[in-house]
Amino acid sequence: MPRLFIFGLGYTAGHIARTLEPLGWEVVSTGREGTLSFDDEGSVRVALADADHVLSSVPPGREARGEPLDAVLERYGDALKGKALSYLSSTGVYGDAGGAWVDEASPTGTGRRTARAEADARWCARGARVYRLPGIYGPGRSILERVIEGRAHRIDLPGQVFSRVHVADIASGVIAGLDGPPGAYNLADDAPCHQNALVEHACALLGLPLPPLQTLDEAGLSPMARAFYAENRRVANGKARRVLGWKPRYPDYTAGLRALSATISPSVARAAPAPESSDQR
Repeated sequence: MPRLFIFGLGYTAGHIARTLEPLGWEVVSTGREGTLSFDDEGSVRVALADADHVLSSVPPGREARGEPLDAVLERYGDALKGKALSYLSSTGVYGDAGGAWVDEASPTGTGRRTARAEADARWCARGARVYRLPGIYGPGRSILERVIEGRAHRIDLPGQVFSRVHVADIASGVIAGLDGPPGAYNLADDAPCHQNALVEHACALLGLPLPPLQTLDEAGLSPMARAFYAENRRVANGKARRVLGWKPRYPDYTAGLRALSATISPSVARAAPAPESSDQR
């Protein structure tokens, strides 16, 4: 029975685990939903010794809080020797590309996520399969829920483009790469687009009115949410397709949202709050 050890069993890593277990894999993990505590060093090291593959989805620490750049490498790096390694990174390592395409050969470390870029580079240097992920969506975590809850925004920012990927396609990409060549891989769908297109399509699927078109200032976004609009890029997935034989099940947001909308009760959509009134520009 192949064994996978996961550091940080969250939304995405949990989906990977649930996909592998029916295939005969044994999965041991840390995290809120995991089977071990990260701080239980004895048990973690025993489990690592038995693991064939190790996946980390633990984000880099925050220097301002005195946290290590990568807690996994700092504490358990010596126990990872000889293991097949995977790391869930972010396409934020590419920074702003002015709407241009980026691939794995594009420069990294120039954006707002410098800590992520440094951690990404350390895992690459270790010979890991490093999966650079754009916006992640899936069951219970998509624009559909934000529209229903009245939290979706349409921002008047022409030319702004984002990439995204369905969590099921992350799982299939990671599984395809378990025995693939080390290196960085972008896992993104084929159709980067403006966030407004997602909101409008979600509203059409749910039969709900569009939220107002607003400027960034009018939307009152949190600093973190606003920061996403500071970077503009399209993420290419050709390497994962060529090298790993990966093909996204949901190649664009219309396919992904259509599948997710089928799981939402019409009564839930009807109970959604109406968007705040505003000038429709």
